[in-house]
Amino acid sequence: MPDQNNHKSPNFHQELYTIIFQSDTRLGKAFDVVLLVVIVSSIVIVMLESVTSINVKYSQIFYYLEWIFTILFTVEYIARIWVSPNPKKYVTSFFGIIDLLSILPAYISIFFAGYHSLIIFRSFRLLRVFRIFKLVRFVGEASHLRQALVASRAKITVFLAAVGIIVVIMGTIMYIVEGAENGFTSIPRSMYWAIVTLTTVGYGDIAPSTVLGQALASVIMIMGYAIIAVPTGIVTSEIAKAGFKQKSSTARICPNCESQITDDDAIYCKHCGTEM
Repeated sequence: MPDQNNHKSPNFHQELYTIIFQSDTRLGKAFDVVLLVVIVSSIVIVMLESVTSINVKYSQIFYYLEWIFTILFTVEYIARIWVSPNPKKYVTSFFGIIDLLSILPAYISIFFAGYHSLIIFRSFRLLRVFRIFKLVRFVGEASHLRQALVASRAKITVFLAAVGIIVVIMGTIMYIVEGAENGFTSIPRSMYWAIVTLTTVGYGDIAPSTVLGQALASVIMIMGYAIIAVPTGIVTSEIAKAGFKQKSSTARICPNCESQITDDDAIYCKHCGTEM
């Protein structure tokens, strides 16, 4: 006679995997939400600890809370490895590495001082919010942006090379025109000024004093506005192309006139009236 108790007993390992790695179930989503709350709390503690006035009063409390969080994350990390069908794949995955980096600094700080602040790596764990709240569709949009950046890398490389040449030339000229007495003590320092001016940041720690130097600075400032718009236009163009390619790839073809039908809900071809 078969053992009915064994037949009805749940697979604890599988259920734990569902709770930890999936958010489709009630317990899975609850686990992820609680995990996010713990991560945020841990990050807030690290941030508050960096404020001297607060840390002086609550340093002992912060110390115990951080180790509580570290132990919780360690147990969670070990549990993820244990229930994972492919532990090596999880450990070497993006989230696996982030999970490990979130606990290592606490243990390293026991033996080596100065590594404690690296606990802030835990903030990367907040990326799980995309999976928890069903925001994965935005990852697809991020993929389009990545593809656009890859496609425009040659143009951007040429653009950056041109900017580098401008910075070297302008920095050298300003070093000659202004000189050390006006703060342009070397060509690298003058190049730093050129970069700050060209990007319209304008720290103001170095400024030209001569009429010719101020005229050249005005030219660089005007160039800066035009230069900032160039990479934006390049990437935007590639994003538009990627969107057009995706739309074209999903378009249907009319069996009669072979026209592309881009409307997903179209029943008839708008060109010849053939039923789709």
